[in-house]
Amino acid sequence: MNHSHSHSHHHGHDHHHHGHQNKKVLRLSFFIIASFMIVEVIGGFLTNSLALLSDAGHMLSDAAALGLSFFAIVFGEKGASLSKTFGYKRFEILAALINGLTLIGISIYIFVEAITRLLAPPEVVSSGMLIISGIGLLVNIVVAFLLMRGDKEDNLNVRSAFLHVLGDLLGSVGAIVAALLILFFGWSIADPIASIVVAFLIIVSGVRVTKDSFHILMEGVPHGMQIEDVKMALMSLQGIKDVHDLHVWSITSDFPSLSCHLVVEPQVAHQSVLANAQALLKQEFQLEHTTIQIDLADGDCEGTPCN
Repeated sequence: MNHSHSHSHHHGHDHHHHGHQNKKVLRLSFFIIASFMIVEVIGGFLTNSLALLSDAGHMLSDAAALGLSFFAIVFGEKGASLSKTFGYKRFEILAALINGLTLIGISIYIFVEAITRLLAPPEVVSSGMLIISGIGLLVNIVVAFLLMRGDKEDNLNVRSAFLHVLGDLLGSVGAIVAALLILFFGWSIADPIASIVVAFLIIVSGVRVTKDSFHILMEGVPHGMQIEDVKMALMSLQGIKDVHDLHVWSITSDFPSLSCHLVVEPQVAHQSVLANAQALLKQEFQLEHTTIQIDLADGDCEGTPCN
């Protein structure tokens, strides 16, 4: 019985490079958002604007999300130990899950508060609301641009922080539109309506991030990959009779892994089969962290025991 484990050093180097860049943009974004959040909270109370206060509340969650995301990357860089054999890489997914649930919670709160204000629209100081939301829009554009320089496509943690900021950017746009409608037409109802629109956009992002993080925590197959495609590709290799005990999952959002048993004829060169399988998995599916066991066709590990 042969066993092989493969993990590319190039993948590790890329992960470290992205991690350093992600830390840099998250740290800077956190300080910018946290600073302006204080301004927006004060402005929201002074102008009596729910759109501004909801945006400030979302900025508070942004600051927490960015800080948590930064901490998750730093914590995730801790090395493996005897009790944590994969290290703390999955902490990034826990951070993304918390961020997603926070987005959902904030949007529900905004919905409730906005409905109350729809029934009795309060007086809003539209000029102050317009100035503060305008500055908020610029701040969010800067932070969103910073986060786009991070690894948001492959890193769920960075993507969840980016969605927080994107939702906040939309909140600033909503507050600006509401302020203009109140200023020129006296439509006080525009304030809670803008809040409801923003809350809807926020909850969509929150559900998406929560669903993706939950999928990873449940050892789900990475998005865009079909387990049957992986099995058929391995079965197409010469010398392989069957593939079983096949598992494909993600340690964290940009760290997919695979383990399986390959059933081969006794006369087949095992090391050659392993090398071919590892090359195929890396080239076709970008699976670099693989653990493969070779079983003989007439051995004890064929069929039910290994499934």
